[in-house]
Amino acid sequence: MSNVDHTEIETEILVRPMKLEDFDAVVALQLECFPGMSPWLKAHIESMTRIFPEGQIVLEYDGEIVASSCSLVVDFSEYDDWANWKEIADSGYIRNHDPEGDTLYGIEIMVSPRYRGMKLARRLYEARKQIVRLLNLKRIIIGGRMPGYGKHADAMTALEYVEEVMSKRLFDPVLTIQVSNGFSLVRLIPDYFPSDSASRGYATFLEWRNIEYLPKSDTHRETRRTMSVRICVVQYWMRPVASFDEFALQCEHFIDVASDNKSDFVVFPELVTAQLMSLIEAKRPAQAARALAEYTSAYLELFTGLAVKYNVNIVGGSQLVVEDEELFNVAWLFRRNGTMKKQYKLHISPSESWWWGVVGGNKVEVFDTDRGKVAILLGYDIQFPELARVAAAKGAAILFVPFSAEERFAYLRVRHCAQARAIENQLYVAIAGATGTLPFVDNADIHYAQSGIFTPSDFPFARDAIASECPPNIENLIIQDLDLEMIRRNRLDGTERPYTQRRGDLYRIHYEDDDGPLEI
Repeated sequence: MSNVDHTEIETEILVRPMKLEDFDAVVALQLECFPGMSPWLKAHIESMTRIFPEGQIVLEYDGEIVASSCSLVVDFSEYDDWANWKEIADSGYIRNHDPEGDTLYGIEIMVSPRYRGMKLARRLYEARKQIVRLLNLKRIIIGGRMPGYGKHADAMTALEYVEEVMSKRLFDPVLTIQVSNGFSLVRLIPDYFPSDSASRGYATFLEWRNIEYLPKSDTHRETRRTMSVRICVVQYWMRPVASFDEFALQCEHFIDVASDNKSDFVVFPELVTAQLMSLIEAKRPAQAARALAEYTSAYLELFTGLAVKYNVNIVGGSQLVVEDEELFNVAWLFRRNGTMKKQYKLHISPSESWWWGVVGGNKVEVFDTDRGKVAILLGYDIQFPELARVAAAKGAAILFVPFSAEERFAYLRVRHCAQARAIENQLYVAIAGATGTLPFVDNADIHYAQSGIFTPSDFPFARDAIASECPPNIENLIIQDLDLEMIRRNRLDGTERPYTQRRGDLYRIHYEDDDGPLEI
């Protein structure tokens, strides 16, 4: 079997500032999203990108601009008539942008109809919220279209339509999405955009408040805000499947749930793909393992697509991979921008070596993500404390541990070592295991797990140093918010500081990979 070239599967979603040379693509997108409405002039884009460049955003999918957002900052108190779009947005030229203002006003947000259902609007709203946090603004306000109202205008008033959408009895392609992204309905605006026939000229006045806002008088304080990360850990039930599509559907269910709860990461167990061995007829376990590796391309394509579609970073458990005729157990991080990274299992358990012929990798990777630096250690690797120390030294604040355990003793080795690594390195450790059975699949026939998220053991964290935990040995998931700022502070001034106070004058870890040597 030839090596898998994951660059052929990889996609990339890029959120970046808009440039004047994007004009043609943005206008094409506008005509696609709002047929019949007059698009931007080049003078509009030039003015917006010159006056408030960070407020104008485009989203690229594999190099094509498929979504965009425009905004400006205003002083909320200076405007009496929030229903006047032309006044607030300066007819799209934003010459009234006020760097000293307290409110981000959203002029327009667009997603190509060809890419709807991929949560691209959420990415743009999150980019706007990040602008608000960075600029220390109070709120975002928007005048949202109601393009679904036109189909119901003969049967109900605009107010009745809004009430039906808010109660979720009707779906509006704009209002429903805005509310799902944390915006609150303030009131209905008539004659907001008279030429918008689909909305019958109406719009909704919506607001999102920045709970991290600091009054101007307090901005001199040296205050660090929280850096919250939401993690979904899946305790997955292993059972035979009839097809790859059945396996894919089970995985997508959990990713959908994680996305609905706005998780930043969803974590699957080690060798979650072992289910597919129920489809393989092989005389020897090693032969079955190499046949499982033939699903690698399908596995990568599945999880890359799901990470993009559901706007969540996925730690996709692991999969057996053949490279240069050797068999590896590889964990994959599928970023929500469509890119992927991998971590080879370094220490191979005796059963993996005996039954399947798996060999170990040779590098501890630390991955940059949109929620900080993370690392992955597969199962057995968490029992070797040096690896977690290397990951922490390389900057990881969260350690993901997909694992596979046959029975409770094996699970307890993973659990107790994971808790030790969290305490030793003052970081978060999330473990994800599987339950259930795969009859007659050698070395993967029985499973035991109690997945959880562990913290340093100190006052700011959970009382028992367990942030969250699944019930033992049933299919379930947990979702938990973690504050990375607490990790930074705990390493600086924790009650005890094992990460920084180790006696480097007595003993050190010498680690070396293709990036060079590292003394820890």
